[in-house]
Amino acid sequence: MAINIRKAGVRGRFYPYEAADIEKMIEEWNSADGDYDKTIVPKAVVSPHAGYIYSGYTANKAHRLLPLADFDTIVVIGPSHHVGFRGISGSFFDKYETPFGLLDIDTDLLDSLHKHYNFTFEEKAHYLEHSTETQMPFIAYYHDLNVKVVELIYGLGVSYVEISRIIRHLLVVRKEKVGIVISTDLSHFHNEVTAKGLDSACIKGVENKDIRLVQLPCEACGKVGLMGLIKAVNELDLETKVLSYTNSGDITGDYDSVVGYMSAVVY
Repeated sequence: MAINIRKAGVRGRFYPYEAADIEKMIEEWNSADGDYDKTIVPKAVVSPHAGYIYSGYTANKAHRLLPLADFDTIVVIGPSHHVGFRGISGSFFDKYETPFGLLDIDTDLLDSLHKHYNFTFEEKAHYLEHSTETQMPFIAYYHDLNVKVVELIYGLGVSYVEISRIIRHLLVVRKEKVGIVISTDLSHFHNEVTAKGLDSACIKGVENKDIRLVQLPCEACGKVGLMGLIKAVNELDLETKVLSYTNSGDITGDYDSVVGYMSAVVY
């Protein structure tokens, strides 16, 4: 029986093609940061999804915390950027390709979620979706391929309440066995002063667990996922911590048109 693989569609574009090059980037980021708080046991993280040269440093701050929880499965939730469809599409494949090798997809968990939430399968939406795919090399690196994954891509008509229900289900029913990555960038293509003003609402929304701040004026492309996470965090009485905030101008030197990036942890 042939193995159905979710191919790495943006490999070599959003992140290096070779695993060794990704490993080198991660080692440099960790070396520059030095030690970090290993007492936090995460339940979920927020991670950006631009090219690694722009947002990888910020994303890495979130992903390096996930192994502290010893998850069996990590569910990555992100918005569709390329295919317009309604609902939530699950990664109904067997394996997920990364430069480090193939990650197993947790088909049992996906089937269980499908029964509760009636996911669709918009196959084309998975081929080039960078919001979710950019998280997978980090997961493969930090977990040595010894963790299963599920990719959930949400399209049109999905409310943050729906996302919140899924997050609650994962954190309550599956308890410590399943971790969550909410993928989002922040504002796009404003000058840095304007961008920081808009992004501060997203950051304060996460820090204060306040959905209203994320609703407006936050311009996160993954706002639905971010709001769903905050709703679940409040209902489950969990804590949040923002880990990093950067923008593309820090790399390009162009502060007239920047994209904002944030990472955070829920514990």
